[in-house]
Amino acid sequence: QVELVELGGGSVQAGGSLRLSCAASRLTISSFCMAWFRQSAGKQREWVSSISTDGRPNYTDSVKGRFTISQDNDKNTLYLQMNSLKPADTAVYYCAARPRSGLTCATTWNYWGQGTQVTVSS
Repeated sequence: QVELVELGGGSVQAGGSLRLSCAASRLTISSFCMAWFRQSAGKQREWVSSISTDGRPNYTDSVKGRFTISQDNDKNTLYLQMNSLKPADTAVYYCAARPRSGLTCATTWNYWGQGTQVTVSS
């Protein structure tokens, strides 16, 4: 059974940093399209960042310049470095995976982690 396990959440003050990790089991992340999503209380889950099939990172506008996505294929782990955190970044953060074929990602995010809470206080 595929498993994605997020770690690294916590509570920080505004301006602080956190590094999230997503360790994959029974799934080779280099063969999948990977992404981070988040969901704040009372809001829909939103896409935060992903790595394109050509290796380029992509970010939602609100985190550009502050968050950095990366993956370590040897460790089969996805990361999200979050700097200059703001209270608006408070959310449960999820990693997700969908199959890829060459330069094409499947349309559906098939696999999700359980999420890790990030709380940023002002």
